[in-house]
Amino acid sequence: MPGFTVNGQAQAPVEEVWKLLFDPTSFPRWWVGIETVRPDGPDRYTLWPTGYPDFPMAQRLAADAPTARVTVSCQVSDIDYMWQLAELGAGTAIEVRVELPDAEAHRLADQREAITASVARLAELAEAMV
Repeated sequence: MPGFTVNGQAQAPVEEVWKLLFDPTSFPRWWVGIETVRPDGPDRYTLWPTGYPDFPMAQRLAADAPTARVTVSCQVSDIDYMWQLAELGAGTAIEVRVELPDAEAHRLADQREAITASVARLAELAEAMV
């Protein structure tokens, strides 16, 4: 299964980054390529990618607060995004592991670019909230 890992950091407490990562309705504010999100339940939501208003994509979100881990699984493309937060002094270390099925391997470079930009935007937004 193709994949990659992106690391970043925020000069904000883990709790502030967690608030943005745990709440899918905040994703359009920082996750590159997500235009709209509709919650569908405690662990499910639908997103609409930027520029594709007629292409809803069902998602699952599994959050584990004690380990500061959030996993987002696209139910359409079977891409998994595993976000891990850790204290880094007064700030937060952010790690994202992305796994794509072989059928989606052609999207690897675009996904890496979007997630790299998203980590930076997540950090900036969390820092602005402090």
